[in-house]
Amino acid sequence: MTLDKIDLAILRLMQENARISNIQMAKELEMAPSAVLERVKKLEQKNVIMQYTARIDPDAVDLKLLAFISMRTSNTVGCTTTADELAQIKEVQEVHIVAGEDCYLVKVRTTDSASLMALMRDSFSKISNILSVRTTIVLETVKEQQQLIIPENPTK
Repeated sequence: MTLDKIDLAILRLMQENARISNIQMAKELEMAPSAVLERVKKLEQKNVIMQYTARIDPDAVDLKLLAFISMRTSNTVGCTTTADELAQIKEVQEVHIVAGEDCYLVKVRTTDSASLMALMRDSFSKISNILSVRTTIVLETVKEQQQLIIPENPTK
C-alpha cells in the first residue's frame, strides 16, 4: 500500500494518541470527519494500523525484571520453528531472528530473578533446538518506545 501525506499525518496523530477522536483528527488535518474515518478504516484493513493498545507501567503489575536473551539454536537458516515456540511463551514480549553468532534475541519480563530462572528451566529448556543461552539483565531503562518515526512525505 502506498501511503500519501494525509495517511502519514493520520499515522503520526494516532501513534501519538491512539484515543484521538475522529473529529479531533479531522480538525487537525482540516478534513471532513467522514474522509478521515474512511482513511483510518483503509489503514486498518491493509494492516498498516495493526492494533490499538494501552501502554502499562511494568512495575505497576510487578514485572520489574527485564532481560534480553540471546539464543543459539540448531535450526537451519530460515526455519522458524523455534521462533514460533518462543513466541508462545507468555513472558516473552519479543522474538527477533538475528544475524551473527546467535540465532534469536528474545525480550522477556518477569517479576524477579527467581521467576526468570523458572522461565528458563520450565519453558526454554523444553525447546529442544536451543543450544546455548546468554542472558543480559537490564538494570535501568533510559528509553523504551514502540513509536516509529513516520516521515512527513511519502518515500515512493
